[in-house]
Amino acid sequence: MTDPHDLPPTAEGRPIDWTAALAEHGRWLRLVVLARVGDRHAVDEVMQEVALAAVSQHAPLRDRAKLGAWLHRLAVRQSLLFRRGQGRRRRLMVRHADLNLAREDVSAESDPLDWLVRDERAALIRTALDRLPRRDAEILLLKYLENWSYREMAAHLGLTPSAIEARLHRARARLRSELSASHVIEVPE
Repeated sequence: MTDPHDLPPTAEGRPIDWTAALAEHGRWLRLVVLARVGDRHAVDEVMQEVALAAVSQHAPLRDRAKLGAWLHRLAVRQSLLFRRGQGRRRRLMVRHADLNLAREDVSAESDPLDWLVRDERAALIRTALDRLPRRDAEILLLKYLENWSYREMAAHLGLTPSAIEARLHRARARLRSELSASHVIEVPE
């Protein structure tokens, strides 16, 4: 284990405990990476690169309060480098079913028709999410899977709450349009 005193200091002079920092932010960073690379099997590899880049940083972090936003930028950068290294574009949510989007467990007493309808609807929603820009899918995942408030998202993504609200509004509208085109929902005129 690395001694925290051997780690690069912040501008304030205190070293950052990267193990604790990455453990604290790891869950939502994994969602960000998944939203960017679209392959749940690649998340661990990209997160290792994020950890390595964080530990071997060349410029010290100036403000500890912005650690979440800095890690977010680092995760996005490492995700883009991973995708570039793969040599092909990956679809955003090919394996999104593993996230279990509020899916209920199907019991033996369930009506098979209800199960089929739920399953088909979930597949159509995943397909609609696949068609969204990566940034839209990312912000929707953080809002609805992590149940983050606008302030929490703003703090972690390095944006203002009003920018988060505007992005979320546009992402919802795009998802609604995709779902309407797939006849999953009906949009009143």
